[in-house]
Amino acid sequence: MPTNITIKGIPDDVYESIRKKAELNHRSINSEVIVNLKKAVQSTPVDSRHIIEQAKKLREKAKGSLSLKEVQLAIEEGRP
Repeated sequence: MPTNITIKGIPDDVYESIRKKAELNHRSINSEVIVNLKKAVQSTPVDSRHIIEQAKKLREKAKGSLSLKEVQLAIEEGRP
Protein backbone atom coordinates (compact mmCIF):
# COMPACT_ATOMS: atom_id res chain seq x y z
CA MET A 1 0.00 0.00 0.00
CA PRO A 2 1.42 3.42 -0.92
CA THR A 3 2.53 5.75 1.86
CA ASN A 4 1.81 9.46 1.93
CA ILE A 5 4.52 12.03 2.55
CA THR A 6 4.43 15.79 3.01
CA ILE A 7 7.33 17.94 1.88
CA LYS A 8 7.54 21.42 3.38
CA GLY A 9 9.59 24.42 2.38
CA ILE A 10 10.11 23.62 -1.29
CA PRO A 11 11.82 26.64 -2.87
CA ASP A 12 9.68 28.40 -5.48
CA ASP A 13 12.17 27.77 -8.28
CA VAL A 14 12.28 24.03 -7.52
CA TYR A 15 8.49 23.82 -7.43
CA GLU A 16 8.23 25.72 -10.70
CA SER A 17 10.74 23.36 -12.36
CA ILE A 18 8.75 20.34 -11.18
CA ARG A 19 5.50 21.90 -12.34
CA LYS A 20 6.89 22.63 -15.82
CA LYS A 21 8.41 19.17 -16.13
CA ALA A 22 5.12 17.58 -15.02
CA GLU A 23 3.25 19.58 -17.64
CA LEU A 24 5.70 18.54 -20.38
CA ASN A 25 5.33 14.89 -19.36
CA HIS A 26 1.54 15.11 -19.05
CA ARG A 27 1.70 14.15 -15.37
CA SER A 28 0.39 15.58 -12.15
CA ILE A 29 2.96 17.25 -9.92
CA ASN A 30 2.60 14.35 -7.49
CA SER A 31 3.31 11.78 -10.22
CA GLU A 32 6.30 13.79 -11.45
CA VAL A 33 7.77 13.90 -7.94
CA ILE A 34 7.29 10.13 -7.55
CA VAL A 35 8.98 9.43 -10.91
CA ASN A 36 11.95 11.62 -9.93
CA LEU A 37 12.22 10.05 -6.47
CA LYS A 38 12.26 6.57 -8.04
CA LYS A 39 15.01 7.60 -10.45
CA ALA A 40 17.06 9.04 -7.59
CA VAL A 41 16.88 5.96 -5.36
CA GLN A 42 17.27 3.44 -8.18
CA SER A 43 20.26 5.09 -9.83
CA THR A 44 23.49 3.15 -10.03
CA PRO A 45 26.20 4.47 -7.72
CA VAL A 46 29.27 5.83 -9.46
CA ASP A 47 32.50 3.93 -8.88
CA SER A 48 34.99 6.78 -9.04
CA ARG A 49 38.00 4.47 -8.67
CA HIS A 50 36.93 2.52 -11.76
CA ILE A 51 36.45 5.72 -13.76
CA ILE A 52 39.87 7.03 -12.70
CA GLU A 53 41.49 3.72 -13.63
CA GLN A 54 39.85 3.81 -17.08
CA ALA A 55 41.06 7.38 -17.58
CA LYS A 56 44.62 6.38 -16.67
CA LYS A 57 44.53 3.52 -19.18
CA LEU A 58 43.29 5.84 -21.92
CA ARG A 59 46.04 8.33 -21.15
CA GLU A 60 48.63 5.57 -21.39
CA LYS A 61 47.28 4.54 -24.79
CA ALA A 62 47.43 8.09 -26.08
CA LYS A 63 50.82 8.87 -24.55
CA GLY A 64 52.87 11.41 -26.39
CA SER A 65 51.77 14.59 -28.01
CA LEU A 66 51.64 15.85 -31.54
CA SER A 67 53.38 18.98 -32.65
CA LEU A 68 51.44 21.76 -34.30
CA LYS A 69 53.13 20.82 -37.58
CA GLU A 70 51.95 17.19 -37.26
CA VAL A 71 48.40 18.31 -36.53
CA GLN A 72 48.36 20.67 -39.52
CA LEU A 73 49.76 17.94 -41.78
CA ALA A 74 47.07 15.49 -40.62
CA ILE A 75 44.37 18.07 -41.31
CA GLU A 76 45.73 18.80 -44.78
CA GLU A 77 46.05 15.11 -45.67
CA GLY A 78 42.73 14.14 -44.19
CA ARG A 79 42.25 11.54 -41.52
CA PRO A 80 41.75 7.84 -42.28
